[in-house]
Formats: sequence, structure tokens, C-alpha cells
Amino acid sequence: MATLADPVPGGRPEDLRRVAGLTADLAARGVRGIVLAYVDTAGVCRVKTIPTARLEAAVSWGVGMSPVFDTFLAGDSIVTTDVLGSPDGDLRLYPDLAQLVTLAGQPGWAWAPVDRITQEGARHPGCARTFLRRTVTEAAQRHGLAFKAAIEVEWAVGLGSAPAGEFVPAVSGPAYGATRQVELSDYAADLLAAFAAQDVPVDQLHPEYAAGQFEVSAGAVDPVAAADRSVLVRQTIRAVAQRHGLRVSFAPAVFAEGVGNGGHLHLSCWRGDTNLHAGGERRYGMTPEAESFAAGILARLPALTAVTAPSPASYLRLKPSQWAGVFTGWGRETREAGLRLVTGTAGRQAQDANLEVKPVDLAANPYLALGCVIAAGLDGLASSRALPEEITGDPARYGEDEAATRGVRRLPRSLPQSVEEFRADEVLRAALGPVLADAVTAVRLGEAAAVEGLDDAQVAAAYRWVY
Repeated sequence: MATLADPVPGGRPEDLRRVAGLTADLAARGVRGIVLAYVDTAGVCRVKTIPTARLEAAVSWGVGMSPVFDTFLAGDSIVTTDVLGSPDGDLRLYPDLAQLVTLAGQPGWAWAPVDRITQEGARHPGCARTFLRRTVTEAAQRHGLAFKAAIEVEWAVGLGSAPAGEFVPAVSGPAYGATRQVELSDYAADLLAAFAAQDVPVDQLHPEYAAGQFEVSAGAVDPVAAADRSVLVRQTIRAVAQRHGLRVSFAPAVFAEGVGNGGHLHLSCWRGDTNLHAGGERRYGMTPEAESFAAGILARLPALTAVTAPSPASYLRLKPSQWAGVFTGWGRETREAGLRLVTGTAGRQAQDANLEVKPVDLAANPYLALGCVIAAGLDGLASSRALPEEITGDPARYGEDEAATRGVRRLPRSLPQSVEEFRADEVLRAALGPVLADAVTAVRLGEAAAVEGLDDAQVAAAYRWVY
């Protein structure tokens, strides 16, 4: 479980108790350096690294890094808000020792996610991990709720020998085909070994639909740890691929046409040992609270896309009839709906029932995505929002009148449209706070401006190797 306490100058007490022994153990196992990782507003994982011998200093006093990365774009240009984007100031990166792991795919290295605080010891209002941790903590305090979460990871595997900038699939054969599994059997086996060595439980690993595409599903944990795990899983996939002469892309759209890479978000609400999405008296065993939580997410899906689908390339993926979930509807096991209810197999509902948020990709900062989805659900719960009738089949078949009657609408078709929805959503902006909400807006509009005038193929190429 991720540490839920904010870092403080001088170090978290529990980390200080552990750090000397942990440093000695890492050194004895040949770990020379530690990757300190966080995800910026644009969805890019930024890092600093330290020698293993400096871990105690980092735990006690942090590692310096400029706050300017809060308004970096994916292409490394910088936008500004009224408080972010200047060359002034400094932050301290504090590793969370509860999540530190030795990297099986990068011998000699360990990895840890970080929280960011100011030099004066205050929470940094632009820290997405702090935002998610605060959201989870407040849900426990105000509603007595805990959550289990997981983020699916889809990626495209290409040949490392391909010409610079191009993607050449490393496997052939049909979607979900045995041919793909056989052709990358050694790579996949090494991935499973690396995940096991890093204590990442894998539910499944398989070839997917698009060219060269694979997917891994890891076990559900608390939301902060789930976001951490999503970042770690991608670091591992990339490192193991490189050792096999392969190159991977987590971009929402590797090509302008066809199915892209998703990052579907799974979430369930718990009170104690009870899953609120199973065993209740409402539809498919949901409790009234679970229905209202789902209704809150559904109501805010258009605004949520500014966080869950944050790249211009995201909108190459978000197309009807491709299981991307581009409509505001929900259904049991309905993969075209924006919100899918997963009830689980008979005998496993109490453990497995959850909500899947479909319009999410891996350009999203996972901490922002989870935190905003939870905030939307909690608003629905607090207002006892009613969940509308479910949909079945493909919502693209509805005429205008039937869609309106059912409350089904198309999600934003572009990044600027998603920003309009986000700007109008007071609940999400309040949850994020003004500094982080303004950063989201500025970065999204900056990304849209960066691709102005490009066609779809050029947009796909611009982001192909960013994520």
C-alpha cells in the first residue's frame, strides 16, 4: 500500500526508520542508482536519479526539481498560468519507500514514485500524486469509503531496427492470435518474470487488436498504489523490450487510423470488507451508493475527458464502434458505453464487481485520472444522483431523438471541446484546486495549439514515441 502521509522536511518517521537498512540491502544486491519518478500534467513521466548511497538524504530532505514541469507540454515546450511556468522557485522530491522496488528489467537500478512539496514544507498544489492521496483520504474521512483500482496497459510493440520515427509492428497475425504470442514468446515470458520479481501481480497478458498490440492487466490495489503501478509497469515494459531489440509505444494512436492504445480505468468502492457494487438491492447487485457513485462519473464523462484523454492523439482513438467508449451511457459488460459495469463471474461478484471507465488512455496522468474520477463519483454519491437506464449494443445506432431520450451524447471530439467541458465543471475544478485545474487547462490548450494545421497522420507521428 502506498504511504498516505504527506512528506515533511526531515523525512516521514516511518521512512527514516527503514532507510538505512534498505540502503544497505539495495547496495548488497548491486543496485547503484534509484529512479525518482513522477508524472507531469501532460502525462509524461519525468525523473531524476540518485546514487543508492544518497537515498537517506533524499528521504530526509528531498531532491530538488523545478516546478516548471507542471506546465511542460509533451514536446517539452512550456506554457504558463498565473502561478506556474516561470523559471523561479524549487520543489523537493520525496521518494515513497513503501513503493520502492528493484527494477528487474534495468539491472543496477531501483525505482520509487515521489511526492513533491515546497521548500517550506507545504504541499505543492500542482502535485498530482498528492491530489489523489488527498482525495482518497477525504473519502475515507467523510464517507467511510475505500477504493480498489487498476489501470489496464495497452501498448504497441515495434521493431527497434525500424527507421527513425517510424513504427513497424514486431509481430504479425490476427488480433488475440496465437501467432503473435508465439512470435514474442521470449519477450512476454521475460515480462512476466520481471513483474513477478517486482511483486506486480498479473491477471493476464495477451496480444490485442491493433498491429503489434499487447495488453497487461495487473491486480487491483488502493488508488495511489494503482497509479504508481501503472507508471512502474510501463517502465518495465519499455526496459524489457529494449533488451529484446524492440521499441514500444503507449501513445493513444500509433497510426491515424485503426484502434489505438487504451488505459481503461477500473474502480470499486468498499466499506470495510464489503464491495458496494455487489450484493445490493439495485440493478445487477449494486447498492444505492454504488449506483449514485456510478451516476456521478457518468454525468461528468465529457469534462473528465480533459484529464483522461489529454492528448490531441487521444481523439484519433476516441471513435464510435471501436470499443473506445465515446458515449455517455452505461451498461453491464457493454464495451461501447463510456461506463461499463463489470459484475464478475457467479461466485466471484463480491470480490470482482467494479466499474470500468472506457475513454481513458495512457497519455493521461494516472493520478489525475483516478483522482478526478473518484471526485466525480463522490459528488454523485453525496447528491444521491440517479443512474439512468442502461444501454445495450452500439449507441452509434441511435437516432438523434432516441439518443436524447436516453440521455446519450457523444463525448468531445477534440481536445479544445474537452477543455470547454472541463472549464464549465465546477466539481472537477474544485476537486483539483485552482493551481492544478489551471495547469490542466493551459497544458491542454497548449497541446491543441502545438498541432494546429497538422493532419491526423502528422498528429499521430508527433506523439507516437512520447508516451
